[in-house]
Amino acid sequence: MLRGPRSLLRVSVAPAAALAVALLSSVSHCSHPEQKDREVSPLSSYFGTKTRYEDAIYKDANSEEPRQDQYLLEEACTPVQLVALIRHGTRYPTAKQIRKLRQLHDLLQARRAGDNRADAGGGRDLGAALADWPLWYEDWVDGQLVEKGRQDMRQLALRLASLFPNLFSRENYGRLQLITSSKHRCVESGVAFLNALWQHCYPELPLPDVKEMACGPPRINDKLMRFFDHCEKFSSEVENSDTALYHVEAFKTGPEMQNILKKVAATLQVPVNSLNADLIQVAFFTCSFDLAIKGVKSPWCDVFDTDDGKVLEYLNDLKQYWKRGYGYAINSRSSCGLFQDIFQHLDKAVEQKKRSQPVSSPVILQFGHAETLLPLLSLMGYFKDKEPLTAYNYKEQINRKFRSGLIVPYASNLVFVLYHCKNAQTPKEEFQVQMLLNEKVLPLAHSQDTVALYEDLKNHYKDILQSCHTSQECKLPKVNNTSDEL
Repeated sequence: MLRGPRSLLRVSVAPAAALAVALLSSVSHCSHPEQKDREVSPLSSYFGTKTRYEDAIYKDANSEEPRQDQYLLEEACTPVQLVALIRHGTRYPTAKQIRKLRQLHDLLQARRAGDNRADAGGGRDLGAALADWPLWYEDWVDGQLVEKGRQDMRQLALRLASLFPNLFSRENYGRLQLITSSKHRCVESGVAFLNALWQHCYPELPLPDVKEMACGPPRINDKLMRFFDHCEKFSSEVENSDTALYHVEAFKTGPEMQNILKKVAATLQVPVNSLNADLIQVAFFTCSFDLAIKGVKSPWCDVFDTDDGKVLEYLNDLKQYWKRGYGYAINSRSSCGLFQDIFQHLDKAVEQKKRSQPVSSPVILQFGHAETLLPLLSLMGYFKDKEPLTAYNYKEQINRKFRSGLIVPYASNLVFVLYHCKNAQTPKEEFQVQMLLNEKVLPLAHSQDTVALYEDLKNHYKDILQSCHTSQECKLPKVNNTSDEL
């Protein structure tokens, strides 16, 4: 049963509290038999898009119990459709990251081979410990989903099914719609989610192959889930531009990063000129990968302290801000098609309910990437700071809203829930919408209300819904190559 405030409409919270409503975690006490006690690190809050879901959002890594949010609409309104945009679960590092890690590992092994100080006095320094630390990752794993990622999806599926039992019912299973990016980690995330729902709905039956399920396997749609790959203007002006990430490159050579570079070089006893910001960042992320994938706190975590973590988080956030967020308008405008697709589903459900017809697609699940979610949230006006993130205002941005690890960790999810309110006093109040980010009600960016009349929400986003055309937004301006002839 959904519980919430008495008022069905204008439930408001202060802006500061609103962010807390969206992001703070709640504690659950159900554990999964396959998972050991979770290793933690003081750095866990600073891994940006490599952050574990439970470190950013959910304190119990193994919970399958729903997160009851006091702002969810109460039983006077019935959820009739749910549209969820879900980032894939925990993954392996990419081949590019693994090659950089191997470069750093080779450097440490060479340093140890040529230096007997590592064993002086019977002790071992951190560089020697890292040289001996196993390099678990091979190029072929290249960003694939790991077992922890499947567990992320299974547990999220069961929590959402418990939170919205009328939507995730046995009767609705065959009407599930699943869309996915073509990337293996997204496809596998969708399959893991679907398998968990099967076992939830049909506990007495063996798990069939996903192709044999009534709803069928997830359908690949990169134009929706990887819209950035299909936007010529984004590719030209951001993705492949030498200057678009100026602030990222400038921060790498700025005082904050240079201090870390010197400190790490001294800690590992290697020349400063043998390191660079990219190698420092991959060492930092290796701590996160070992925690997330292996469940171990590796010596890589001992290279950095929390002050380093905050600087390296900012470096990652700078990249996300300028490449996926508010840095350039095309970053978010390229996601218009996805935003419109979500509202087309909601529109169809509203029309079907008005005609007293069953909603044909009560649950739509879309599996993508951090790069899918961040532009969409920026398009909607979320997590926008008063001043842009730059290479030169790290200290001023220490309390920024745009922290990618809190917004789009592994398994992050943005959910639109359409409600039908049978006791509405006016036709306009009959259909209402709530949004959840990472299973917490997300206050509206423009009003901080926790629920909106559907028509009011559409009106607020009228420009995006009516005037944002991806084909036009993504078209490169024509270059006039003609010149006056003498």
